This record gives sequence, structure tokens and C-alpha cells, in this order.
Amino acid sequence: MDAAEQLTPEVGTAAACRAMGVARASLYRRRQPPKVGDQARDRQPPRRQPRALDASERREVLDVLHSPRFVDQSPADVYAALLDEGTYHCSIRTMYRILHDAREVRERRNQLRHPRYRKPELLATTPNQVWSWDITKLLGPAKWTYYYLYVILDIYSRYTVGWMLASRENADLAKRLIRDTIEKEGVDADQLTIHSDRGPSMTSHTVGQLLATLGVTKSHGRPHVSNDNPFSESQFKTLKYRPEFPERFGSQEDARGFCEGFFQWYNHEHYHSGIALLTPAMVHYGAAAEVLDRRRKTLDAAYARHPQRFVNRRPAPLPLPEAVWINPPSPPTSGHEKGLPETDGPQKPDAPSAHPRSGYPSPSCVPAELDSVSPDTIMLPETPSSEHPRTPEPCLKKSRGCGGWPPHPNKSAREASPPYTNSDMQLSQTG
Repeated sequence: MDAAEQLTPEVGTAAACRAMGVARASLYRRRQPPKVGDQARDRQPPRRQPRALDASERREVLDVLHSPRFVDQSPADVYAALLDEGTYHCSIRTMYRILHDAREVRERRNQLRHPRYRKPELLATTPNQVWSWDITKLLGPAKWTYYYLYVILDIYSRYTVGWMLASRENADLAKRLIRDTIEKEGVDADQLTIHSDRGPSMTSHTVGQLLATLGVTKSHGRPHVSNDNPFSESQFKTLKYRPEFPERFGSQEDARGFCEGFFQWYNHEHYHSGIALLTPAMVHYGAAAEVLDRRRKTLDAAYARHPQRFVNRRPAPLPLPEAVWINPPSPPTSGHEKGLPETDGPQKPDAPSAHPRSGYPSPSCVPAELDSVSPDTIMLPETPSSEHPRTPEPCLKKSRGCGGWPPHPNKSAREASPPYTNSDMQLSQTG
């Protein structure tokens, strides 16, 4: 309270109370002079009820309740048994008061106690530091038919680094998408954090083993809190609010054709308001500084021609955010926030697994089996060079044909029989 008073002249009462975790009402009440009645009450010592039991009598009641005869009995049973024997110490309610003061009253039933969760706090300052992924349903041609769209999004650049359309939600399919996306982006060990909600595929042991092997930290949001995965939820809203988004898709090929066109538009043509009205591809591949410099020169020229039109200040392009948060840290509170168990939050599973890339984690590591990889369904684009950012390609229009990237040249070496067929799953990763 004293620290908040000292800080108030510099930052104000509200900011000082937030910083110190003090309620403003308490601070204002402290500043007011006490009333006459309050001063009189403060000077009087606490008055003891004349009918209350003294200390020796309370101790005697507590000893009776602790005796082997009554240790497992309720105060009502103890009261009735002693009364039948001609003994009276106090009322049932007074017995409960004495037990409460001794901290011996609690819930006796074996009730389920839910763990307390804290909101995850993740920070990204460059691309490929924090990814967010989720799964959404697309309505099929008939009732109760769905197609499942898996999407992995970089929260700093808003770039869709990988996506997949399947006819089911499955942990093995999610494992394939994550592994191939990490390989395509060239992510090193201990560099990336992948955040998701607590869906069955996200919390599966299969995905946990893969992330542990790749050296990727996993993070989960709180149960039933969609705000803990805001970037994926926002992108799904953009997807389903597009003017050309249909009420239902006629087939899986139809849905795939729409997704190809959408992600091409989203990555290379959509000027995102969260990243200074740049496209995600510009930010993800390092072209943001050049684009912002051109915008600055254009605005300077406009100001030189008509300075009177800019009354308040010289025009400048929107700045690119230096940091992107999932749940930025909140100021200290009064301590009523829910705590996080040690096993929750960003973590790496202990379960080991084979690494799909050679040389990690050790030379003796056995490469991962590719039994779950279908050679004719994996389609990876070429990675853009570091000198020139990826140029936007024309948006694919919705069609019922199935288009995509050509098969990767190294995929012919994967001879294992896949457990899933082309009709069951189609995997694509954006370029």
C-alpha cells in the first residue's frame, strides 16, 4: 500500500494500483480520514461474549471430540450420546465452531479436484519461433459428412507453413504434417515451440514422441478456452467468411481446390492488419523491411506535394510489430489467479523416438520409419531462395479437379506400403 502511494505521483493511481496489486478502493479508503464512530470503535478492545466458553471449557470439548470413543463421530452424535448419559458441554453448533477454529472441519467426501491452469504465455520475435496449429471441420455433400482441415500457422508472420485435408482426425496424419513441415522449413532443434489446444490429436502420444525427437517444445491452452489459440481461430474465421466459401463442399477434391486457392491468397495476396498491412509471405521470407521502405518514400513524396493535408503529423507506414504474444503477461494481481501444475505449459515429452533427419540427436540414431508416408500423396513445394522472396502466384479458382504441387523428387525412395490411401487423405504444404 505504501509503495502504491509513493508511485502514484509519477504514474497515476490506477497504474500504481495495477503495478502493486492493490485495490483502488482500499487505497482511496485509506486516504479518507476516519469518522468519529470509527475512531471510537478502534479505541475499544474487542468485547468477549459473556455467554461464550472460556479457554479451559473449549479445551475440554475438544478433548472429548478427540477421545477414542468419539473421534469418528459427528458432533451431532457426540451431543446426543453425552446427553443420554446426563452430560452437557455445549451445543452442536458450538462444537463445530471449536473444530473450525482448530482447522478440523473439511469436506469428507472423496470429491474430484480439478487441476488449476494458468494461461500460456508465448513470445515470437522472428519467424519459425512459435507455430500454432489446429483442425477445423468443412461440411461435406451430405448430412454428418465432414472433411478435416489441418493448418499450421506461424504466429509472427501469420504465414501458413503447412496444411492438410483429410477425411478423418487422426494423430498419425498430424504427425506426418508436422514432421514434413519442419523438414521443409529447416527448423533446428530447440528452436521451435508448437502451440495447440487440447484436442485428441494434439495431446496424443504419437505427436508428443515426434516433438520430443525433433527437439520441439509443445504447449497447450487451457481446457475450454479458445482465446488461448487466437491465431488459428482467427484464420479459420477468415477462411469461412470468404465470399466464395460454400455452404457445403461437393467432394474432397472440391474442398481441396478451395483450400489451395485460399492459402495462396492468404499467404501472398492478403494484406494482414496484424503485420502492418503486409502479406504473410513478405514477413516470413524477410521482404518486410524493403516494402516498408518503399511505402515510406511514397508517403514522403505525398507529404512534399501537399503538406497542408497532413495536419497532425508527417505520414509514415505502419510499423511491423517487434514481438507477437499469445497471452502477454498481465500485471500483478491480488493472488486470486489460478496456478499451473508443474506438468502443464510448454514442455518436451520424455518419450524418445527416432529422428527423421540424419545426424540428430546422435550419430547412432536410427532414422524414422516411413511406413505412414504415402509417396503419391506428399506434395512439398520448393523452398524459396534467401535472395529473393517468393513471388505471389495467381490464385487458384475453385474447381472439382484435384491440383497441387508436383511430387517431391526424393519421395520415390519411399517404398513402404502406406496405411492410408489417396481417397482417405490428401496432404499439402504451402510454398
